[in-house]
Amino acid sequence: MKIRLLLSAALAFLAVILPAQSSRAQGPAKPSEDSDQALLQADEVVYDGDAQTVAAVGHVEIVDQGRILNADSVTYDQKSDRVTADGHVSVTDVSGNVAFADHVVLTDHMRDGALRGFGALIGKNGRLAAASAQRIAGRLVIANRAVYSPCKICNQPGQRTPLWQVKSERVVYDQEKHRIRFSGATLEFSGVPVLYTPVLTAPDPTVRYASGLLAPDFGNSTKIGYFARVPVYIALGSTTDATVAGMYATEGGEMIEGEYRARWNNGGMWLQGSLTYNPNGGLNGRPGAQTYDHLFGSGRFGLGGNWRFGFDAQLTDNPAYMRFYDISFLDRLVNDLFVDNQTGRSRFAVLGYYFQGLRSTDVVRDIPFVLPRLQYSFIPTRNVLGGQFRLDVDSVALTRGSSSNDQRLTEEAIWKKPLVLPGGQLWTFVLAGRGDEYHIQTPATATAGSSDQFLNRGTGYAELDWRWPFIAEGGAGRSYILEPIAQIIAQPYGGNPKGLRNEDSADFEFDENDVFSVEQIPGYDLLETGPRANIGLRAAALFLGGEAEGVFGQTYRLKPDPIFGAGSGETGTSSDIVGRASIKFPHLNFTDRFDVDRSDGTLRRHEVYVTGTYGRSAVQISYVQLPPEALTLGLGNRHEINAQADINFYQDWQAFAAMRRDLQTNHMLDTEFGLGYENECLAISLAYRRKFTSDPLLGVPPSTSVILRFSLKTGDQPVQPFSLFPQDVFASIHP
Repeated sequence: MKIRLLLSAALAFLAVILPAQSSRAQGPAKPSEDSDQALLQADEVVYDGDAQTVAAVGHVEIVDQGRILNADSVTYDQKSDRVTADGHVSVTDVSGNVAFADHVVLTDHMRDGALRGFGALIGKNGRLAAASAQRIAGRLVIANRAVYSPCKICNQPGQRTPLWQVKSERVVYDQEKHRIRFSGATLEFSGVPVLYTPVLTAPDPTVRYASGLLAPDFGNSTKIGYFARVPVYIALGSTTDATVAGMYATEGGEMIEGEYRARWNNGGMWLQGSLTYNPNGGLNGRPGAQTYDHLFGSGRFGLGGNWRFGFDAQLTDNPAYMRFYDISFLDRLVNDLFVDNQTGRSRFAVLGYYFQGLRSTDVVRDIPFVLPRLQYSFIPTRNVLGGQFRLDVDSVALTRGSSSNDQRLTEEAIWKKPLVLPGGQLWTFVLAGRGDEYHIQTPATATAGSSDQFLNRGTGYAELDWRWPFIAEGGAGRSYILEPIAQIIAQPYGGNPKGLRNEDSADFEFDENDVFSVEQIPGYDLLETGPRANIGLRAAALFLGGEAEGVFGQTYRLKPDPIFGAGSGETGTSSDIVGRASIKFPHLNFTDRFDVDRSDGTLRRHEVYVTGTYGRSAVQISYVQLPPEALTLGLGNRHEINAQADINFYQDWQAFAAMRRDLQTNHMLDTEFGLGYENECLAISLAYRRKFTSDPLLGVPPSTSVILRFSLKTGDQPVQPFSLFPQDVFASIHP
């Protein structure tokens, strides 16, 4: 009986040191079938009947439900209800957290106590040490002359000072609120004091999300001057949070930023926005004070059953604002609302789009609203007439301020029958029919009156797709694949009536991704017609840990298709040769995409992408050569190289650099380089950026900036910020 009391007392000591770590990190301990059994090992167990004490002496080890207590001696005084543990006291909980003390005394039914020479290992690297500590009210641990650090501490002499630590005269640990409060705290880097604050608070390592200050940014830019940005993280729930950041710039004014994130079982939402007041103004050529704002976001909401509602938002009130403040470099913004239903493999959706152009050459009245757009796809789960069937219906209405309005309705049915013949030949037979109805409204001009016309179009095609993969096995896990591909499409000529506007088929790029497609032109407005054939070859080599692949193809026609203009790569009776070569290994990825002019064998389009990684180092290089015909939306020739490197050159030190250069004009577009240091407890970087591009009409000049970022890491949890607030300003702290 007395030994059982000793075990109970010792195990109560476990709850004094590490109650929060074990209960919050792993959940409440579940009693096993022999939960009343505990293991006691000691050199000697002594019971004094007169003094009513029981003691375990010498190499004491007590194990219960995964918790381990070690000490030189543990004594229980039944008269005073006092438990005393002495000499090299250590406690290990089920999560691996370890606490140490030289001397421990527990009273008040083991709810309160005092500790001398207290220390604890929290998480993987967190360390808390104090000259003395006591527990009161059954939930508060008060440590005196304490030091806390999440950094690894080297055992070599002269290298035992952590990279950073917090020293405090008094630390109060609330085990119910899971919050640590430092009083009279000094932040030290490599033993050098850099910041003193009367109050500093932090969550304990069992808390996944807690409100507080995040790492600030400091820097200088030729556009906005010297600036400082301080973000605050707000934990609103286990699946909901927010971040608010304030920034002040000497030339760019004041900015407030906000971000809200939420997740639920059948959806989620994300919103990000900013509001800026700039007394200097100057954007869009307008002097004087100006106010700007932007809003980005996305949301998905379940409506019951298979129905869903969603939105995507990209809005700003000034076309130059986000580029000027380096928020985003998008030059076309897309907003949408939709309601859809997906049942099995079939889908129905109603959508609406709003586009915003941010280029100085954009004309607002020429950018359409899309409302509504209807999409319906019916794909039965069973075969129809022995093959796969699909029915698609797509309708759209475009409305402009210039009154150039269009409406379209498209219906398309496709039946597909795949066959595998002896010898491994793959044959696929396809039959398809399609119809389009258009209503086109054109406003009056100086030379012509307004028009209102209806256009109809109908077509069909038959396709035969043939592939014959040859596979050879090599030694050491190698295999080789050679696959010729041929597609023959029988389709009548015509199908693009006069007066039809091209609204959604302008973004055309002939490459290896669509050379084996029946319709190589995107969108619905332009229709490729006439008999044709797509011929090509795919080759691959598979190795242990890597692979190499090459694919190329070409299109042949009986006569030219008039929808393809000069430079498209598709004029005449044969197209350019397009293809891709790629190599993928654990530390190296290489991709080469090309378009070879059929007339003279020159490269019309050439793209090379190389990525190499080794440990914490990475290098990315891309080379792009595109003719103006391969670009859309009014862009000119593109011939440039882009390189980025992040090199881990010594222990935790990183050097990074990036550049983008226009090879056609031999001018640099962007450069960036800097130095960074990151380990388990600290991340700091200093970066220099130079942007050479400008848009004088919008008031966006070339710019140079220097940015300093640092972050003190407090553990392995997603968000564990320190807070300088004297109390919990934000109420929610969530595990």
